[in-house]
Amino acid sequence: MFFYLTNLPATFQAMMNKLLRDLINLGKIESFIDYVMVKIESKKRHNELVEEILRRMEENYLYIKLEKYKWKVRDRLFRGGL
Repeated sequence: MFFYLTNLPATFQAMMNKLLRDLINLGKIESFIDYVMVKIESKKRHNELVEEILRRMEENYLYIKLEKYKWKVRDRLFRGGL
């Protein structure tokens, strides 16, 4: 996280949008601050996309706590978007 910024959420959201722009524009994922939703039906493609997101985050020195996130959740609520 950045320190001493007064507009931290907006700055972090802008960084995530830049980092994942191509995937967001294709409609494969949605991102809101520290929440990234993968919208792929195929299990194989879903895993590939998650690996790509994690790779990009690692390359940019962003890390996650695995225990804080839900993985491979299928829910009708999420099919329509955020």
